[in-house]
Amino acid sequence: MDFKSDIGYRKETLKKLLYNIQKSEDLIVKALYDDFKKPEFEAVLTETNYVISELKDVIKNINKWTKPKRVFPSILNFPSSDYIHKEPYGDVLIIAPWNYPFQLALCPLVAAVAAGNRVVLKPSELTPHTSAIIAKIIEKTFHINHVEVFEGGVEVSNKLLEKRWDYIFFTGSVAVGKIVAKAAAENLTPVTLELGGKNPCIVDETANLKLAAKRIVWGKFINAGQTCIAPDYILIQKNMKVNFISYLIEEIIKAYGKKIDKSPDFARIINTKNWYRLTNMIQNEHIIFGGESDANKLYIAPTLLEEPDLDSAVMKEEIFGPILPILVYENENDIEKVVSRYEKPLSFYIFSENNSFAKKLISKYSFGGGCINDTVVHFSNNRLPFGGVGHSGIGAYHGKRSFDTFSHHKPIVKKGNWLDLPMRYAPYKDKLASIKRILDWL
Repeated sequence: MDFKSDIGYRKETLKKLLYNIQKSEDLIVKALYDDFKKPEFEAVLTETNYVISELKDVIKNINKWTKPKRVFPSILNFPSSDYIHKEPYGDVLIIAPWNYPFQLALCPLVAAVAAGNRVVLKPSELTPHTSAIIAKIIEKTFHINHVEVFEGGVEVSNKLLEKRWDYIFFTGSVAVGKIVAKAAAENLTPVTLELGGKNPCIVDETANLKLAAKRIVWGKFINAGQTCIAPDYILIQKNMKVNFISYLIEEIIKAYGKKIDKSPDFARIINTKNWYRLTNMIQNEHIIFGGESDANKLYIAPTLLEEPDLDSAVMKEEIFGPILPILVYENENDIEKVVSRYEKPLSFYIFSENNSFAKKLISKYSFGGGCINDTVVHFSNNRLPFGGVGHSGIGAYHGKRSFDTFSHHKPIVKKGNWLDLPMRYAPYKDKLASIKRILDWL
């Protein structure tokens, strides 16, 4: 089968994938629960439904996206017709993470297939139930020479990275992203790296504190804080701190109850290694709410920390768990001292009714994407690019940009033969002044 040129085949295969996902949705939700107690609501909202929506969008638009795009020709090429042709890169490797193991495996896969590539998918070994059902769905849907799943641990990823690929798409940590980039560089393979960082959340004195607390609690503690775009720490205007903390605690209890470990709406930490990493972060810190944990159940309660030292473990690296440090500031210089300590974050959040203040911060700091007066929701609009900058990532995707990510945009000039301007040809004597006048006019 010619995956590269047969658009109809790609479309029908994606329709088949959509059918198989919809048919298996209950099993996918169960697998996510079995892997780390992901609540059904979160599994549907952030995993299966997101992939289904992305698939429907791609199926609807694939014919339009694959057509050559005509662009206005250069006068220097007159007469000509100029086009951009979208062609697949070829053999693509997708390495998916564990925190949203279904969505972050399938969405890049859908785009890569739509663009006409052959794909090898490596799902995360830390979510074995989800990885297994992904493998079953792929096997039911695709010819093995079109899309293949390789399950297994780090050794499998390393073996795959030793091979030559035409494109690599990786979602995960900065540390592993550097390993992937180094392997790709050996063959000058283009990459998309979706990584992370310490995402600031700034709350000023004009913010609606109660609503801000509600939205921050949701964005931070969904998936037990194991979200690359979750707020990593709060910077609150100093005289607002006490009231704001009371609102945060109130919203946590509203969301998960007083016995949070019994809540069906709060996920668990992915494994023992990460549980120990997170619990070590809060040792010797001033805990103002939460802090309870259970190694046997991989449980850590939503935890608020008051003004940890900037050199403490919790402030040195991305938290990636249900721990939220609360720092204070008095002026913009205080904000800069904290934010500028870290690499460019994946996300940036501001809660303020002061438009000039919000616009100033948006312009001043470089980051992947963000929100004013909310958290996380920028991810949900597939008309917005999603990706990092600097250490938080390379490249962006979602919606049509996902298709473009996995496509080489090949420029073509079709030159007319009915006129051939002599200006460009040698000998060049006495032509330079004329050509410069033409270029200045253009």
